[in-house]
Formats: sequence, C-alpha cells, structure tokens
Amino acid sequence: MTVKEIRKTFTDFFATKGHMIVPSAPMVVKNDPTLMFTNAGMNQFKDIFLGNAPAAAKRVADSQKCLRVSGKHNDLEEVGHDTYHHTMFEMLGNWSFGDYFKKEAIDWAWELLTEVYKLPKDRLYATVFEGYAPDGLAADDEARSYWRQYLPDDRILPGNKHDNFWEMGDTGPCGPCSEIHIDLRDDAERAAVPGEKMVNQGHHLVIEIWNLVFMQFNRKANGSLEPLPAKHVDTGMGLERLCMAIQGKKSNYDTDVFTGMIDAIARLSGVTYEPESQIGVAMRVIADHIRAISFSITDGQLPSNVKAGYVIRRILRRAVRYGYTFLGLKEPFLCRLVSQLIADMGEAYPELVAQQALVEKVIKEEEEAFLRTLDKGIRLMDNILEKSRENRVIAGVDAFTLYDTYGFPIDLTELIAAEKGFTVDMDGFNVELGKQKARARNATAVENGDWTELQPFTECTFLGYDQTEAEAQLMKYRTVKAKNKEFLQLVFDRTPFYGEMGGEVGDTGTLTTPGGETIKILNTVKENNLTIHIAERIPAETEGTFRLTVDAARRQKIANNHTCTHLLHQALREILGTHVEQKGSFVCDQYFRFDFSHFERLGDDNIDLVERRVNALIRENFPLCEKRDATMDEARAEGAMALFGEKYGDRVRVVRFGDSVELCGGCHTRATGTIGFFKITGESAIAAGIRRIEAVTGLEAEMVVDVMENSLRAAKAFFNNVPDLTGAIRKMIDENGEYKKKMEEIVRERTVLLKQDLLSKAREENGRRLIVIDRNLDPQMLRNAALMLQNETENLAIAAAYEAGGKPQLLLMYSADLVKAGKNAQTDIKAAARFIQGGGGGQPGLATAGGKNLAGLKDALEQLTISASK
Repeated sequence: MTVKEIRKTFTDFFATKGHMIVPSAPMVVKNDPTLMFTNAGMNQFKDIFLGNAPAAAKRVADSQKCLRVSGKHNDLEEVGHDTYHHTMFEMLGNWSFGDYFKKEAIDWAWELLTEVYKLPKDRLYATVFEGYAPDGLAADDEARSYWRQYLPDDRILPGNKHDNFWEMGDTGPCGPCSEIHIDLRDDAERAAVPGEKMVNQGHHLVIEIWNLVFMQFNRKANGSLEPLPAKHVDTGMGLERLCMAIQGKKSNYDTDVFTGMIDAIARLSGVTYEPESQIGVAMRVIADHIRAISFSITDGQLPSNVKAGYVIRRILRRAVRYGYTFLGLKEPFLCRLVSQLIADMGEAYPELVAQQALVEKVIKEEEEAFLRTLDKGIRLMDNILEKSRENRVIAGVDAFTLYDTYGFPIDLTELIAAEKGFTVDMDGFNVELGKQKARARNATAVENGDWTELQPFTECTFLGYDQTEAEAQLMKYRTVKAKNKEFLQLVFDRTPFYGEMGGEVGDTGTLTTPGGETIKILNTVKENNLTIHIAERIPAETEGTFRLTVDAARRQKIANNHTCTHLLHQALREILGTHVEQKGSFVCDQYFRFDFSHFERLGDDNIDLVERRVNALIRENFPLCEKRDATMDEARAEGAMALFGEKYGDRVRVVRFGDSVELCGGCHTRATGTIGFFKITGESAIAAGIRRIEAVTGLEAEMVVDVMENSLRAAKAFFNNVPDLTGAIRKMIDENGEYKKKMEEIVRERTVLLKQDLLSKAREENGRRLIVIDRNLDPQMLRNAALMLQNETENLAIAAAYEAGGKPQLLLMYSADLVKAGKNAQTDIKAAARFIQGGGGGQPGLATAGGKNLAGLKDALEQLTISASK
C-alpha cells in the first residue's frame, strides 16, 4: 500500500464505525496562548475535553498535520540521525467524546491493524498502565482484559506512569493509555532476544505505532485527581511509522513518504544517497524539514526571530546548514524542493498547491539571508580562532555569541574548530544557553490556580455583537500569578466583552457586583474556548447578578479599525489584483496593521489609490450585513473567502459591507460611515512576498494629517512661504550639489598639494624612504594623500602621530611593494596604539588608530618610526 492508500484506508475504516471524518486543523495555532503549533491530533478538540464546548459529533476521526521540536522522542537535533525522529508528521486519530471507551478502542485498533492493514499478529505487543500508588491509581486491568482476547500475557506488558499515563499538561484531563508496539527486526534477531524485552528500550525497529488514551481523570492544580463526568478516547498513530511497518521497511525514510523527496535532493545536489554517512543524515534532515517549513508558511507562520516564527527559522537554517556543509549546496535549494513536496502531499493538502508561489519565495529569501549569515559567521570564527590560538579552545561565551547573536549553529562551530585542531568549551556554552533559557522561562512564567466552579457550566454566550452592557452570573474564577503580580480571572455565563482573538485586542471596562462594588476589567482573553475577564481584584461577593460594562468608546474605535481592515482588503484586491490575500492583522483602538501577499512595494501612487478607494467606501456608509450561523456552503455562496491557516467551525459568521464579504468573528461598526477617515502611516515588507500596511482611522487619522500639515507649514516658513515649495527645495538641493562638487574639487587639489609636500620631506632610513609626520592635519585629507602615495610610489612608508579634534590620531602606510615583501600596517599600528590608550585597524597597506592619551603621541610616533624603518 502507498502512503496515500494507507491514509485513506484509515479514515474509510472509521467512517464505517460511525465516525465523522474531519479535516486537519492548521499546524500553526493562532488563538491558544498555551500552544504555538498543533503537536497532537487532539489539540483541535481540547475545548471539548475541557468541557468548554459541546462536541459536534460523538465520534470523530482524521489525519492531522503536527509539529514537534522538543519533548519525549522529539529532540530537533536528533532528526536525520536516526530512522524515526521527525519535526512535521501526520497523526492518524479516532476520538470518542463520552461515547465508546476502552473495549471498542482496543477492538477496532486490532481489527484495523491485523485484518485491514494485514500486519503480522505475532509481531505486535500492547502495554497497559501498571498503576501509580502516590496518585492512588490502580493498574488498568480493564484494558488488560480486553487485550487478552488477542494477545498472550507475555505480549501484554506493564507500563509506568511516564510511558502509560497521558496528561494534557500540569492540569486538566488525563488518564491511562495503552500503546501498541511492533517488532520489525529480522527473525534471527527476534529469536536471539524476544520482542517483549525490547519494547520501550529505544530500539529503532521495535517501535510504538499507536497510542490509545483513555481520559477518565482531571488533574487539579494541587496535583490531586478527580473523575471526569464523561470518559473520552483519544488515539494517535504516526502515519510515517505505520507506513514503515506496512511497507516492510527498516526506516521511515525508506517509505514512499520520503523517497521521492530524497531522490529530488540527490538530483539537485548531484550526490548519491548514502544512508549510513553524513550525506545520508543531511538528506534526511532536508527531506524532513522541508515539510515542516512549507506547511508552517502555508498555515500563515512566517520565519522570524520570535516565538513560533523563530522555531520555523531554526528548522529552516538547520536544513540549509546541512546542505551547505555536507552536500556542497552554496545557493538556495530548499525553495526548489517545494514542487516535489506538492507532488508527494498536494493531493491530501490542497492548501500547499494554492500557496506554492508564496512558500517558494519566502523560503528563498530566508535561505539567502542565512547563507549571508554563514559567510559572516565563518569570518567571525576566523577572529575567534586567532584569539584562541594559545590554548586552542574556543570559549563557551564566544561560541554562544556566535549562536545567539549571529545565528551560527553550535555544531558547525564545533566542526570548523575540529578541522583547525581546536575544541569548543561546550560546558561554558551550555552554561550560557542555560542562562538564556532561564531568562525566557522567567519572562513567561505563569502560575495558575485551580478554577473555583460556582455553577455547572459548558460555554459562555457572547452578546457583544449587539450590546456593550449585560447582566450575568459568575460561573467560575481563579487567581493567576505572572511577573510577580496576581490577577483574578472570571468566567460568566454570558458577556458583552470580546476576548482577544483573530488579531483583535480584548475589551476593557468594568463589572459591578450585586452589592454595588465596581471593579475594573483590565483585559479579556480567549483560552480553551473560555472568555476570561481579567479583573484588578477579587470581588467581595461571588453570587448574584453582576453587571458587565464594556468601555464603549474604546470598543467603537476597535470596531471601526476592524471594519477598515475589510475595506482595505477589498481595495487592495481591486487595485493590485486578486492574488492579494490577508496574511495577518492586529487591530486595537489606536491603529491597525494589515499583512497581505504581494511581491513588491506599493509605491506612492498605489498608496494614494488605496487611500482614496478606502475613503470612498467609508463615505458610501455601507451598513453591516451579517449571517451569524451560516454553514460553510452558505458562506461560499455569499462570496466569502476562507483564509488559509484559519480554523473554522461547522457554523461561521459572514460579514458584509457592500462588496466586501468575509468570514469573521470580530467586532464591527454598524456602518462604514462611522469610521470617518482612513490614512496609511506605513508600508513595508515583513517577509518575502508579504507586505504590511499600518494605518489609522477617525480622530487618529486626523491627528496624523494635522502633524503633516504643521510640518508643511514649518517647511514653507523656511522658504519665506514661497508658493512652489517643491520647486524651492529642488533648487536648494541642486545648488547644494553644485557647491559640493566645487568643494570636492578644492579638497582634491589640496590633497595633491599635501601629497607633494609630504613626498618632498621623505628621508632615507635603512635603505627605505620614510615620511614622519607630527603636525596636526585633517585626518581624511592625510588618508587620501597617503593612498595616492601608496599607489604611485615604491619603497615608501609614512608614520604619522598627531592631534585632531582634541584626540590623538595615528596613521601608518606602506607602499604596495613593501606589503608584498611582508610588511603589515594593520599589525604594526597596534603596537603603537597602546601608547595613546587606543586601538587600530585597517589593511596591510594602510592602517589608522585613535585613542585617549595625547601625552603618548611622542612615544607612539617613535614606535611607528621603528616599525616603518625595519
């Protein structure tokens, strides 16, 4: 079976078992502060497991694209060095939300693996939870009893809490799990050491292929467990490992998941794939990483220096570095592999096909930037090697500076050092790396208390589309500590407050308790489908009816700006073309940002056209027309665009202003006329093929125009209020250009005169002509004269020590023939610079130095003279 057939067989099988087959969620997570990437198939169902949202179906199955770069079995630096580590992978999964439980999950797993996929039964093993006394957890004898229908006892193995008790996080739903392992070793190896001795021992051919998680507990903040009101099943099976087992291979990379890509890399590099060599490692790294990079960009995450963007940049640079070092690929190459990835996976994930041009352009620009970084890092390495020549050990601090400041990989530092006979102080490097990680942890450390639940609760009803005030019941609350401050988080049964999501900031305002106490709401956020109100303090009472009041004036500004992003999107597509698609946004009450796909800067003319078009749409005063509970088919019929990388539910909200139709859950103004006025304040590139517009509306836009008009009036005043200010400025620039040319000519003439004067003062010393200068001169003119003499004369040296601008200055020049004979001004000037408490630099033929100690000029000149006359 091919990978495509294996994937489809899985979903077809569970469809026959009454499961709804759902599409993969985006790999990039946008509205969950606890995650940057989807790292498990269950992520898109977290809200259901937490009881914060109802399940659309009791049984669900899918193939989910996932990304992991840390954690159990997922160290990025291991990827490529073995047969089974990956960054991006596909997770096949089936779920039960309060429906079937252990028996059905085990029965169907066995049926699919042995009856459908035809895996040999005698090679399969199951693990079950052995219990954990500190938590009061008994062994999972129920799961063991079901496995006994299919496996003998010696192939049903006990597993400890680490391996066989799954937890979502420090708190939340959890439960025992049962892993299915397969032994793919040769018969001789199996006879020598039985498979049950090899399970979970790290052997690359005795591997876990499926994990069946039975969620039946909730972990509280104090570490205790309580039973969940409804039991769930969450299973996950790695497609890549499953393909290895079904296709009879010894490595994931030998399956058709990767062979097409490895062949493409071999063709591109002109190097044959050698699995056991560094060449093989490099090709596996690239074959894996191009998937993670491409899918992340497709889902809207561009490489950057922060958070999720940094993870993608790190993965991309690791792939480039392996190609650069081991395959001799010195030009961008990852961008040329995207077409092969689409051939492999485009059918299953059509978003790759639609975004191909963007993905290729972003990757190419990132590759070019990193190749420049590698060249710079290698030059910096030369300086560090020179500094470390005495003990031939590169200090950990220096290695970390290369890694942290310049993005130079530590293993490449080690490789270059070893080639030169040096070592790297890895202990020192790890100390610096640990300090950096500690700083990052401290900056983001959050301590959550347990929720205090006052009433049974499923989800909060949002009222903010229609009102900014409402009465509500407090359902639960908890305290949160972050950066040494304590906040209160409140959840109500209904609220007019919008929780930060989709690029739109959260509402602020107040709550009034039943007793009349008023408390500020500092922010509102969305987390696990909960609308969480962050309050400045704990209310004195928690029961009764609360009044929630949004800061309506602030909300109106936010709504105006959000609606304006829709009008801007429409205007850009009309003026630049329908290739324009939104790639991100940020909307607050003061301004907004709008990121979109486009391959060149807009230019002043296009910016003017866009501003005029948006302002015209504002003046049309289009009313808000919306459908709040539309199906995706209804939304498409309305003309709404679904954006790549966004996760949409079964029901969506369609927002229309005139011809602008979008899927959107944010807050909008009632009619475009309330926006007032729109002004672009900036336009720039944020990545290859991605532009960003920054803009303001209403009063803020008027203020921007006021500042511009005031600047214009001030500029006119400088020119005596001439009617044609542009012409006056142009005339002044032209005149200044003429004056500058004349001044440069005068300086050239004076430099020639200085050159002639210096040459006339040359003296013979040790068979060499030497010019010694101790009078004050213009440093630039002296340097230019020295360059002229360097190119026009032979056997000549210049030694100068003088004052300029109240500071000591040195210059040393050797003619080209002296440099050829071994003289080096850059080295010699450093010996003299210590007398003026300074440092110098330059080239072997001409070097300069500055310092602090004027009193040392005489000694410095003497040192220069000695060096020059040797």
